[in-house]
Amino acid sequence: MKKKIYIALTLLLLLAMCAACSKKEEKKEEPVVKEEKQEKEPEPEPEEVLPANQNLLTGVPDLTEGAIGKRPVAVMVNNVMDAMPQYGVEKADIIFEIPVEGDHTRFMALYADYTTIPQVCAVRSCRYYFPALALGFDAFYVNWGIDDSIADYLQALNLDQYDGIAGQGGFFGRDQERQNAGYALEHTGYFDGTKFAGVVQGDGKRVDLAEDKKGPAFLFNKLEEQVKPKGTDCTRVDIDFGAQTAALVYDEASKTYKKENCGQAQIDGKTGNQLAFTNVFVLETSISVRDEIGHKEIDWDGGEKSVGYYISNGAAQKIHWSKEPNNEWSRLKFYDESGNEIKINRGKSYIALNYPNQTKMQ
Repeated sequence: MKKKIYIALTLLLLLAMCAACSKKEEKKEEPVVKEEKQEKEPEPEPEEVLPANQNLLTGVPDLTEGAIGKRPVAVMVNNVMDAMPQYGVEKADIIFEIPVEGDHTRFMALYADYTTIPQVCAVRSCRYYFPALALGFDAFYVNWGIDDSIADYLQALNLDQYDGIAGQGGFFGRDQERQNAGYALEHTGYFDGTKFAGVVQGDGKRVDLAEDKKGPAFLFNKLEEQVKPKGTDCTRVDIDFGAQTAALVYDEASKTYKKENCGQAQIDGKTGNQLAFTNVFVLETSISVRDEIGHKEIDWDGGEKSVGYYISNGAAQKIHWSKEPNNEWSRLKFYDESGNEIKINRGKSYIALNYPNQTKMQ
């Protein structure tokens, strides 16, 4: 009997052990297969929202409300040493410097805000290639006299022009202080830009930009970035026009190139400040003498092979430049050596058109 009881207990114990083992097996979890995380594509950067008062010539938001969407003004300015110092030129957003007779140079100063132009002196006469460039910005054109041989050309352009020699607009005069100081008469003509907005509105001339000129004049980098051109370091640019020279020397503190004229700092006579530019362009082109007076023939529209240099932020890049052939109203554009339009830094620009191989950079 005891034996039977022992066998029964042993069987019960074995059954209990088997049940426990099967429960443990049931509790074993299947290995978890981790799903591979798919990498998310980077979200595109939101487009930069530009202020409504963006200056279309510099990319800097500094226009007065009354100048938003309005046309700029181009003013011809004497640049020979006997006329120094000019005044009103520091305020300009773009300055072109191009040879005239005898390889002296003349400025064309462009002001984006037609409501804040200062008095500008000494105003000088027109040469045909200056309005050919000004029209690309849809600018009013201000000068004192013309080369008579281009009168028909200017008439064909249908310029919105104000000429001091005819007293147009009532905002031209002679600077008496300069006359008293012994300046020759041709170095004393001034344009009172402070009166311009009122006069041009009263004349009933178109003040709104043409539809195709309502965007920025150039491709600009972002508002808060300063980009070095894709090239070599450049802290000084020397340009030999012939009878005159220009130098632009990099100032690290302001990230601008300060201008010299014939070895002397080029100063605005009213503010006392040296002219300074964020961007410097030297555009090489064909220049020849076209008459016995010495007036120049200049290729102002460039082309795919026209060589130039873009200098900014301490570096220089070789570029090509052009306007549409024989189209004065087209934009001036700058391209890299692969043919892509380049972006430039926001700020004032100096643009020289000059003979080939007359520029040194260091």
